[in-house]
Amino acid sequence: MEQIKNGDSVSVNYTGRLEDGTIFDTSLQEGREPLTTTLGQGQLISGFENGLIGMSIGEKKTIELEPKDAYGFVNPEMISEVPLTQVPENVKEGDMLQGQNQYGPVQVTVKEVKESTVVLDMNHPLAGKKLIFDLEVISVN
Repeated sequence: MEQIKNGDSVSVNYTGRLEDGTIFDTSLQEGREPLTTTLGQGQLISGFENGLIGMSIGEKKTIELEPKDAYGFVNPEMISEVPLTQVPENVKEGDMLQGQNQYGPVQVTVKEVKESTVVLDMNHPLAGKKLIFDLEVISVN
C-alpha cells in the first residue's frame, strides 16, 4: 500500500484535542468534509504534516504535538494593555475580538479587564499548548 510522502494530496479525518480532553476542532462534525491538502506546501502546522508522512489509506493513528511543532510558544511581546475605550463595551475575559496590526486583521483574546485598561493577547489561542490529533487517512493522490 502506498505511503504518504511530501507532495501528495491527501484527505484526512481528524479530531484535535487538548491534554484535558477538550476538543478544539474536528472534521467529523455534521456538514464538514475531510481535510484535503497537498503536503509540503506549509498549509498545515508542521507536526500535523509530519504525522501524516508514512501513513496509508485507511490507516488511523494518534499524534501528540509539542508547542514547537504546533502553534509555537506564547510570545510575551504579543500581549499588550490598551485603554478600555479602544474595545467594545461590556467586553469580558475570554472574549475574542478582531484587531488590526501592520499586517492586516488579527484575532485577539481578552486576557484581563481592569478598571481603565484591558489586556489583549494576539498569540494564537492554541500557542503554548500540547495538541493531540486522532488521524484517519481517507485518500491519497
